[in-house]
Amino acid sequence: MGRPGLNRCAVIAAAADLADELGFDAVTISVLARHLGVRSPTLYSHISGATDLRTAVTAYVLDELADTTSTALAAGEGRDLLVAYANAIRDFARRSPGRYDATTRQRVPPAADPAAEIPDSVAAAITAGRRNADLALTVVRSYDIAETNETYAVRLMSSLIHGYITLEIAGTFAHSEPSTETTWSEVLNDLDRTLTRTATAERH
Repeated sequence: MGRPGLNRCAVIAAAADLADELGFDAVTISVLARHLGVRSPTLYSHISGATDLRTAVTAYVLDELADTTSTALAAGEGRDLLVAYANAIRDFARRSPGRYDATTRQRVPPAADPAAEIPDSVAAAITAGRRNADLALTVVRSYDIAETNETYAVRLMSSLIHGYITLEIAGTFAHSEPSTETTWSEVLNDLDRTLTRTATAERH
């Protein structure tokens, strides 16, 4: 018999919490089972294996990240929206490093055939990923960037924001000056200017 009250949602939520405690890579079925006080076979009533677990956690935390960054949409547009959006991601990453790691480390395979059946965890991760992509697109569109350049702008913005945060969390910037706070602000200012120039150039 499984532990009373234990279901798939509870298993995934516990795995996400454990990721923050131990690191995403350390969350295995055996480690999670010990954390929950059950035997590993019990978890297979709720997940199909390690890949299913990791992908399900990724979907779970991508939805959490989207919920968090959605609040930034009230910040207005342009630079104000960009800064609020970027800070929301950074705050999430600092508060929940294991969860954030899951959003950047676990590869979610694209569906080779849209008509083919895919695992629920993959479908959920794709849907959650699209939520985050749409939020990033909202930020870019607030600059009135042409549709033909939206993908480039989103990729540029995401690379700078997530790249900086990943390096910062890893401690890469910890032993040099200026402070990461100062550089973070400057990076966002440069990104704002780049997006503004891109939009302005398109209109001329």
